[in-house]
Amino acid sequence: MAIVSIDADIKAKWRQGHCAHSPGSAEELAIIAVDLLVKELGTEGAQNFMAQAFVRYSTEALSSA
Repeated sequence: MAIVSIDADIKAKWRQGHCAHSPGSAEELAIIAVDLLVKELGTEGAQNFMAQAFVRYSTEALSSA
């Protein structure tokens, strides 16, 4: 596994508010992304989106086994 360092400033706006984040790791970026997906799509929509996104990595697990 690679160690990834992130240097980013994320500013998000929606009708009810806004937020700003500066993630420093892939884990922090993922938490921010999931939070924004839930705000936009709702919990079920975000879960469905993530399930579809992870499908492309399912063959990766098989090839490395």
